Amino acid sequence: MAAVRYDTFARFYPYYLAQHEHRLCRRTHFLGTSSAIAAVAQYIATPNSWWLPLAVVTGYGGAWIGHFVFEKNRPATFDYPWYSFRADWVMYWEMLTGKLSW
Repeated sequence: MAAVRYDTFARFYPYYLAQHEHRLCRRTHFLGTSSAIAAVAQYIATPNSWWLPLAVVTGYGGAWIGHFVFEKNRPATFDYPWYSFRADWVMYWEMLTGKLSW
């Protein structure tokens, strides 16, 4: 459990970014989120329900590989599931638009 409890997303997000300092961790997040988006799009196109669990597995799988293999820390989602989910999308957008390197 984190020592500090974050009561707002604005306070949480800098902590979240600090947990993603390793470039390869951010890359696995980006690839996992991109794969999850592709799986959801495939579900919409084909209504095959197997795409939805694949979206979850690839989305979180990519992130967790980044943390356990490269960052060597515990994913923030374990302590802050909703803030982390939101922060992943913000970080993804920032990487996509070049505001944050990946």
